[in-house]
Amino acid sequence: MEFIADFHIHSKYSRATSKDMDVPHLAKWAKIKGIKLLGTGDFTHHLWLEELKRHLEPLNNGIFIYQDVNFILTAEVSSIYSKRGKGYRVHNIIFAPSFKVVDQINHTLSGLGNLASDGRPILGLDAKEVVRIVMDISPDCFVVPAHAWTPWFSVFGSASGFDKIEDCFEEQTKHIYCLETGLSSDPAMNWRLSALDRFSLISNSDSHSPAKIGREANVFDCNLDYKEIIEVLKKKDPKRFLYTVEFFPEEGKYHFDGHRLCGIRFSPKESKEHKNICPKCNRPLTIGVMNRVDQLADRPAGFIPKNAIPFKSLIPLDEIIADAKGVGKASQQVENEYLGIISKFGTEFEVLSRVPEESLRKSLAPRIAEGIMRVRLGKVKVLPGYDGEYGKIEIFGKEDLKEKGEEQLSLF
Repeated sequence: MEFIADFHIHSKYSRATSKDMDVPHLAKWAKIKGIKLLGTGDFTHHLWLEELKRHLEPLNNGIFIYQDVNFILTAEVSSIYSKRGKGYRVHNIIFAPSFKVVDQINHTLSGLGNLASDGRPILGLDAKEVVRIVMDISPDCFVVPAHAWTPWFSVFGSASGFDKIEDCFEEQTKHIYCLETGLSSDPAMNWRLSALDRFSLISNSDSHSPAKIGREANVFDCNLDYKEIIEVLKKKDPKRFLYTVEFFPEEGKYHFDGHRLCGIRFSPKESKEHKNICPKCNRPLTIGVMNRVDQLADRPAGFIPKNAIPFKSLIPLDEIIADAKGVGKASQQVENEYLGIISKFGTEFEVLSRVPEESLRKSLAPRIAEGIMRVRLGKVKVLPGYDGEYGKIEIFGKEDLKEKGEEQLSLF
């Protein structure tokens, strides 16, 4: 069966998350988005684990269910440690096949750090040791380096990472089959590194609020079975792992270099011209994902490996509606339009990628239908994100806004 999966989210027990990040709200929004399989996130937190055990019904194949939404047990762990005289901060996603295994992982990790302090716990533990501990507990576990290029907390981070997967995980690299690309990079950027060809590349929302789940996701055609899904990722099977759903990476918070406090946003070329120093305050720039990929790449932009899993770049529906209307995406107008469109077509993913153009243009306000089609065709402009600031999407230019008629903008 074909289904959409988002493996990496956070609960209400993680820092800076919505109080609505609970099982009922997650299930509600998974249905709105069209997500069939959702990672639980945060299984290391005792209170969240209690909620998961209370709400989720096991299907005896490593998958759990709540109100027709399937869940898989996942958690993100932050490793902050020193190695060979340098400090590193690496985040990893842990997949577990059962609550029994989760209990064993938590029991072991609780002796190494305070799991109750945050849904994403910080451990003074080498990333390779996280992998060793988890795999020793159960060979059915799976570990994925999270948002692999984020400057501050990732395996390749410009400020806190390594140049090679093997440098990070050493002898435990044999257990790493998969990388999470993160919001600020897409598969095409990762394809520039031949060393990454063997890895499956997954994309997830890393969501801190229910409405943002599925902003990046993975599309499979296989059984909803824990072991089969892990096998598909290990084998990088293109017949069962169909494609990923991506942000336009420029929209991510760390795509370009810069210094947020000074309002400096630089391309890699501009950063090089300034020797990676902010021209306003003379402090080091935060080096973003594009620059870091350029540093490590051994292939030109546009190279496509033979075994590459394809991807689609999409923009969340609320952002398209907001741009079409010329209002903020948090406005009541956008929410009303969004819910009306979902009630008509079923799910957000259907609207963004599958509903025929003719049906969109027949049923939706002209500018919204046009906006969806422009996104499908990649006809968008993005002011790249930098140093923790999201990029700004522009679907309709100033000339389009002049032509906007309010009477066109709402059918609901």
